[in-house]
Amino acid sequence: MANVKKIIKDTAKYSVRAIYIFGSYIIPSDEKTILFESSSGRNFAGSPRYIYEEIVNQGLDNEYKCVWSLSNTDIEIPGNAIKVKRSFFKYLYYTLRSGVWVFDSRHLYYLRKNKKTKYIQTWHGTPFKKLGLDMEIMNMSGNTDVERYREDFNKNTKEWQYLLSQNKYSSEIFKKAFDFKGEMLEIGYPRNDVLFKKNNEDDIAKIKEKFNIPEDRKVILYAPTWRDNEYNRAGEYKFASAMDFDALYENFKDDFTLIVKFHYLVKDKNIDWSKYGDFIIECNEEWDIQELYLISDMMITDYSSVMFDYAILKRPMIYFTYDLENYTSNVRAFYFDIFEEAPGPKVETNEELIELLKNFDINSYNDEFGEKYKKFNEKYNQFDDGNASKKVVELIKGN
Repeated sequence: MANVKKIIKDTAKYSVRAIYIFGSYIIPSDEKTILFESSSGRNFAGSPRYIYEEIVNQGLDNEYKCVWSLSNTDIEIPGNAIKVKRSFFKYLYYTLRSGVWVFDSRHLYYLRKNKKTKYIQTWHGTPFKKLGLDMEIMNMSGNTDVERYREDFNKNTKEWQYLLSQNKYSSEIFKKAFDFKGEMLEIGYPRNDVLFKKNNEDDIAKIKEKFNIPEDRKVILYAPTWRDNEYNRAGEYKFASAMDFDALYENFKDDFTLIVKFHYLVKDKNIDWSKYGDFIIECNEEWDIQELYLISDMMITDYSSVMFDYAILKRPMIYFTYDLENYTSNVRAFYFDIFEEAPGPKVETNEELIELLKNFDINSYNDEFGEKYKKFNEKYNQFDDGNASKKVVELIKGN
């Protein structure tokens, strides 16, 4: 019986694919239809979100048909967007019908893009860990075939016509790591526009209210990257962290709220945070990390590219690097020694972290890292100015 079900399922899948391929020859693209996708359809976030919101702000969602690809179509989206379930028939239709694609991650390998369709790839961060064709070691969900990974990556990036960059450093890495031959848009990241526009008391208070965080409560954001070799199944990674949350709770439960933000690839439902009360807040995956940046007074991270975006706010950062040697030897290599440039201290144990938090002094931090912070921003956020979304919308309009 199980074999019969598999045969039926496979037959249906390949039949749809066959219809899709046939449709790619007869369905014309419409320049007034835009397909958006963020984090492979997992949420309404990232640069695609802020480009779309700029379209709504300009009233262009009445002129353009805006389509959002989502794994969960119950996610609320403002404006006049059409929501389609990723990989399903309606989604496949709009991949062919849309005259513009706006994605921030690689597209599904079997998608076919009309030759007239503009593909705007925003990507999702300044590269620190090696990626794409530059990767020399790999263990993603048990997949260690780096050559096959590079080949698949290269096929994907050949479809990209426009690629956004936050700085000159990224532009050079992207050209090489993606073998990118299209047009590099050195305009900053649309997702960071909000860090310029809403970095004020009123907007921060509204965001705290939305997330039920007391307005007078100090907030620390913990945003680690994912570990390629710590996974439940292909594409779904565990929350891997050596942070001692019990010790943090005992020491700081009356001092601040700790927001734990998983990487979008992490799916871990087995953690019970309830014993920490309101000291620890686990983010819903739909929460936008840019808003979490705005409400946080400090960020703890590790090897995540969140460090580059967060630096725009010029707030303290701590690097909790408990597995640095293992990570760089067995998981991902780095493009450069981040700790030569990092605008914050590196700690490797929970004892060091707790000691640092107990004795943290903003004036001492600024004295030690102020000049590094300035240079870090000048190098890695040189194109971010709060207007990237408008510039992409102008490109979509053909201006």
